[in-house]
Amino acid sequence: MELYKTNTIKILNSLSKKKEIFKPINEGMIGMYVCGPTVYSNVHLGNVRTFMSFDMIYRYFLHLGYKVRYVRNITDAGHLTDDNSEDKISTKARLEKLEPMEIVQKYTVDFHEVLKKYNLLSPSIEPTATGHIVEQIEAIQAIIDNGLAYEVNGSVYFDVLKYNEKENYGILSKRVIEDTIENTRALDGQSDKKNPQDFALWKRAEPEHIQRWNSPWSEGFPGWHLECTAMSTKYLGKQFDIHGGGMDLKFPHHECEIAQAQACNHKAPVNYWMHTNMLNLNGKKMSKSTGNSILPSEIYKGNNDILSKAFSPSVTRFFMMQAHYSSVLDLSNDALLAAEKGFSKLMEAVKGLSGLEVSEVSSIDISSWKQKCYNAMNDDFNTPVLIANLFEGIKYINLIKEEKETITSDDLQDLKMTINTFVFDVLGLEGSSETNQDESKLSGVLEMLIKMRKDARDNKDWALSDKIRDELLALDIQLKDSKDGTTFSVN
Repeated sequence: MELYKTNTIKILNSLSKKKEIFKPINEGMIGMYVCGPTVYSNVHLGNVRTFMSFDMIYRYFLHLGYKVRYVRNITDAGHLTDDNSEDKISTKARLEKLEPMEIVQKYTVDFHEVLKKYNLLSPSIEPTATGHIVEQIEAIQAIIDNGLAYEVNGSVYFDVLKYNEKENYGILSKRVIEDTIENTRALDGQSDKKNPQDFALWKRAEPEHIQRWNSPWSEGFPGWHLECTAMSTKYLGKQFDIHGGGMDLKFPHHECEIAQAQACNHKAPVNYWMHTNMLNLNGKKMSKSTGNSILPSEIYKGNNDILSKAFSPSVTRFFMMQAHYSSVLDLSNDALLAAEKGFSKLMEAVKGLSGLEVSEVSSIDISSWKQKCYNAMNDDFNTPVLIANLFEGIKYINLIKEEKETITSDDLQDLKMTINTFVFDVLGLEGSSETNQDESKLSGVLEMLIKMRKDARDNKDWALSDKIRDELLALDIQLKDSKDGTTFSVN
């Protein structure tokens, strides 16, 4: 069903810093590229938030009926990740006494396992930097031929000042070119550059450098920025719809991508740039050096000194969806506990949908409520507003259960479909096996307490009966007595 024809999406475009109506280059089709991980260590929780955000965006596009080619790369080449001389993959290979490709394989597997736990869909294409060395060399040659790069001692650099004579280096980050000098650091071969702002397209490998490839200029390796330009162009064309990544990639990585693509193809490569914001831990920036960090797997396994218990991947995903992708999000034990309560309430409501009775007329305007859910997602994928609307739907479910509101069969079907679509298909939540096991154990304990309370009441032990009820209520578990027996709900 082509829902995209009746839903107009607005996207916060980092290029203009404004919300713009999204118009794909080809109707009904979307090309989207997201910068993937550099696989030299376990995937960072902040990275997971970025990939989860674009997974949600991908899911919504698919729901609307778009045909999406979603490309997310793997950086597996041991090149410079910024303007310093550390080769992170080779450094880790020496530390663990492994081949660089063993490091790459080990942490690529970890990356995929973690994302699978958090229920992320696979991208359409997941290309690797090492699998596209030829394309990167061809791109460098094109930039040289267009007079915007130069070779010195086997290394090739992009000529930023010459590029800036006709184009705008800083169009994305809004930085003045003179200010970018402050962001350059000491680098082997730095004196080879014409200008401090110039960045490497190809670096001649020093004798100790492990990963290296032949090129027309030297035996060496490509610059970090180049791989994304080469791969996005190959799979999405010279101009495509959306390029995404974390806020920290805006400069220099994405700025350099724009310059390289413009220098190669004489056109702006991307129509809409999207950036996710940072994830903090307990109000501070995550940092391994200060100990203020936690791995995604440590959250759902519970083997950490920061959180009071383990939290299922779906609870963590629900927590992240409660904030807009472009806002700073602070993870804490209290925040996850609150998210767990909300998630449980949502799952309980979904289960309760099947038991609702229908009437001849609806006293609830399901159509307007449903449109509010779409309006939230159409407004730059506003998941917190969507979740607020879903909880409004939960109120309807409870009111219908309590026979305070009525609903027709058609409206009930619409309510069910809308909630299931946005909870599972768009937000990507699921009832994990761990969650189900915990709920099963909780139900067993509560059934035992309900039986104890019934026995107490039968024996006219009102003090024990009230004590069980009141102490459960203090834990936000409410008992409900009726002629058919006693049930419970978790508030």
